[in-house]
Amino acid sequence: QVQPVESGGGLVQAGGSLRLSCAASVSGNIFRIIVMGWYRQAPGKQRELVATITSVGGTNYADSVKGRFTISRDNDKNTVYLQMNSLKPEDTAVYYCNRYSVNGPVWNWGQGTQVTVSS
Repeated sequence: QVQPVESGGGLVQAGGSLRLSCAASVSGNIFRIIVMGWYRQAPGKQRELVATITSVGGTNYADSVKGRFTISRDNDKNTVYLQMNSLKPEDTAVYYCNRYSVNGPVWNWGQGTQVTVSS
């Protein structure tokens, strides 16, 4: 089973930026055709979908992050990114990536990467 590896989190002040990365240990032929998603889970809350990106770069965002976050991918590196700008304290969460499907995430969850935004 695939287990993504997320990185890039940290502590940042409100208004700051972070760039998250997620590497997936699948063949390049598979990675380049799948939809990838970033998810997050804040303390005491359910995990939620933040953004998705299709194989051809089509993107979708949760309303709470539209205009501030940008998801992208590098199919040659089997990696998906999440550029987060204008961060708010309510963005504080553990961020995960996974293969997206309409039935829910496909792979095992990775360790995630902690993002903490101070006010």
